[in-house]
Amino acid sequence: MKIYRWLLFGSLLLLGSVGHAEGNCPDGYYPIGATSGQGGPQGCAPIPGYGNNQTQAQSRPLPQRWVDRWMTIATDAVKGSLGTAVNMSSSNEAEQVAMADCRAKGGTQCKIDVTYVNGCAAMVAGDTGFNVHGAPTLNEAIQQAMNTCTASTTHCRVYYSACSMPVRIQ
Repeated sequence: MKIYRWLLFGSLLLLGSVGHAEGNCPDGYYPIGATSGQGGPQGCAPIPGYGNNQTQAQSRPLPQRWVDRWMTIATDAVKGSLGTAVNMSSSNEAEQVAMADCRAKGGTQCKIDVTYVNGCAAMVAGDTGFNVHGAPTLNEAIQQAMNTCTASTTHCRVYYSACSMPVRIQ
């Protein structure tokens, strides 16, 4: 009989300590404030992320998403008309807008000189002609067009330049 008392007493001690493992706070909460028995305010605060099945991989920010932007330069070399389109959502849209712009400025034989996505283009004109180049940056586009111009004529200058860079949507 004595042994049963000791077993019962030992079991109660173990169960008593298990019942207070969270400092009298319910599941998903942890104790805050003064330590138990020391006086002062006590309370429970929620454990961040507890119970919503959220893993660290799911809590990371979503990857960035970008939308392409297109640009086109169209010209009529005979009439001297320049048509442009920037920040268009497709190459087809950019080409249609640039051709319409060229015609609106008097061009009758407009043609596409360059269509570029997520970058820049420059038109450089000299004494005897012009050329158009596209590149990832404005400086590269201007430099390429300038190099082509100076190889064939004199008094080269930037006549037009623009960029259509991608747009972040997330």
